Amino acid sequence: MAKNQDTYHCSECGWTSVRWVGRCGECQAWGTVVERGAAKLREVASSVPVDRAVPISQVPTDTATRKLTTIAELDRVLGDGIVPGAVMLLAGEPGVGKSTLLLDVAAKWARSGGTTLYISGEESASQVRLRAERTGAVDDALYLASETDLGTVLGHIEEVRPSLLILDSVQTISTAQTDGAPGGPSQVREITSAIARVAKRQAMAAILVGHVTKDGGIAGPRTLEHLVDVVLTFEGDRHSGFRMVRATKNRYGPADEVGCFEMSEKGIVEVPDPSGLFTTAHDEPVPGTCVTVTLEGRRPLLAEIQALVAPSPNQSSPRRTTHGLDGSRIAMVLAVLERKARLPLSANDVYVSTVGGARVTDPSVDLAAAVAVASAMLDRHYPKRLLALGEVGLAGDLRRVPGVERRLAEAARLGFELAVVPKGSRDVTIKVPRLGGLRVVEVESLADALGMLDLRRGN
Repeated sequence: MAKNQDTYHCSECGWTSVRWVGRCGECQAWGTVVERGAAKLREVASSVPVDRAVPISQVPTDTATRKLTTIAELDRVLGDGIVPGAVMLLAGEPGVGKSTLLLDVAAKWARSGGTTLYISGEESASQVRLRAERTGAVDDALYLASETDLGTVLGHIEEVRPSLLILDSVQTISTAQTDGAPGGPSQVREITSAIARVAKRQAMAAILVGHVTKDGGIAGPRTLEHLVDVVLTFEGDRHSGFRMVRATKNRYGPADEVGCFEMSEKGIVEVPDPSGLFTTAHDEPVPGTCVTVTLEGRRPLLAEIQALVAPSPNQSSPRRTTHGLDGSRIAMVLAVLERKARLPLSANDVYVSTVGGARVTDPSVDLAAAVAVASAMLDRHYPKRLLALGEVGLAGDLRRVPGVERRLAEAARLGFELAVVPKGSRDVTIKVPRLGGLRVVEVESLADALGMLDLRRGN
């Protein structure tokens, strides 16, 4: 057996090394590798389990019955409600509306017959009460407390016995039993583990609020996301009232669903039909615009792409600016447009953006972005309400995208007249029961699509 020696571990992700390094080899964080003495191997004695193992068919499920929050968009993301004993983590940027949303959840949970305990480590109980009165979230079954000590929080749980606990936020709670400052990796790990143990033992659902880093990731150790059952992110542009709750991990339901909300003066309002938020109503067709349909989970959402092409004052290094889109993908689309469609973009500045603050990462947006750029470059527009779907390859070919039937059905419902899709999509387009006045045209390449729309240079 090798001799025990001191090892070094990362306080963020737990990665270990036999020597000290300045940067973690796993999570690439700087200054997080610290020394730790190697623990001696000891034989663990077995003990009689309190609850014996039983066949899975005999495990009762009555204690795991879901309960709706009565907020349809949130229930959609969670998978038809909250499972008792589930521990959920909600993360988002400061000011996006996490506390406002959870206060509304707490009030509606209390009105539906459950007891809710709202622990705030960032605000006093009076401050939370003022916000609750403004948003209409006051109920006698909703209990408030302002605490930052874990032992006191556990005492409140034992006294109130809630069916739903909201901890805002996990980075503000600390315990003297663990080293480190509040919000540090060891403290966050211990706080989350303690809340998870109590939640499982008492069949109490718990929602923990988490902070995010400047890069948009969840602050704290990566083990935090492994300890919880559900990880939700609350996204939104502070200059826009639109908000989205996205599930990135869900042990009890789909992990790719989104819920749509809008921030108003009275709090968070659900948006069951958000398709019109990301498009602009034009009286006449406008060059440099094209609409596509993205899939967020199982929900089709319309997104309008706008482009502007202008002569560059610095032709040796023209600008490429994107907003709401992947800049690297747009750069690839521009290269394909210049090479395969012969559009002289190398001497022009190109600006591509989405409408309404939408963030689109679906590859199906490639064709719509190409059509918008070509339309802006040639200052031409297609007279009909146009929809473009397809992923653009480096060879200028168009690739099929999943969920075409749902995308086309949404476009037909909103009155679009023409849909350009990749060749080979006909076998799925026939599954759409009603296309109304929507005409679907299949094209094989990007050049064919632009030629059909009269957006080829020289036409």
